[in-house]
Amino acid sequence: MKLIDAGRCPYCARVRIALQEKGLDYETLEVDLADRPAWLVELNPPKGRVPVLDDGFTLPESEVIMGYLEDRYPDPPLLPADPGGRAEARLLLHRFDEALGDDYYAFRRGEPNALAEKLEHLEVGQSLYADIAYVPWVIRAREMLGVTLPERIESWLETLAQRPSVAREIQVVRSQ
Repeated sequence: MKLIDAGRCPYCARVRIALQEKGLDYETLEVDLADRPAWLVELNPPKGRVPVLDDGFTLPESEVIMGYLEDRYPDPPLLPADPGGRAEARLLLHRFDEALGDDYYAFRRGEPNALAEKLEHLEVGQSLYADIAYVPWVIRAREMLGVTLPERIESWLETLAQRPSVAREIQVVRSQ
């Protein structure tokens, strides 16, 4: 298995964390997002975005990759056991942009945003699957953008940071 990756990309981080939680061996092919190779655009047209997973076939998009990993490698599970909980976790991932992503990127660009409010009301702690989907942006908001996290989110992050996969991602962000 190969992951086409970029260390600074939170979408890649969510896949790295999921792969580590699943205990899967993979090799990484790091790309420079400032100078995307033409072959990456061919793998994931039209923009050549990362991550891209090669597990005998090419699969782009972190949301899709996370679902694939859960289906293909069900143990250990990241999704809850009950169908309703599974659906809710997938819905949280599907609604990522409105729940956090859009305002995170607006904040990063210096545009009007509601990042503080979104963090205050962020739904976390319901499933490892959804937490993995959100934690890369929360880490980056705190570590790279200097955002003070609400106490509840800081506590959630401290708990998640006990997991080696998340602790490793915090170190990746701090080293950038």
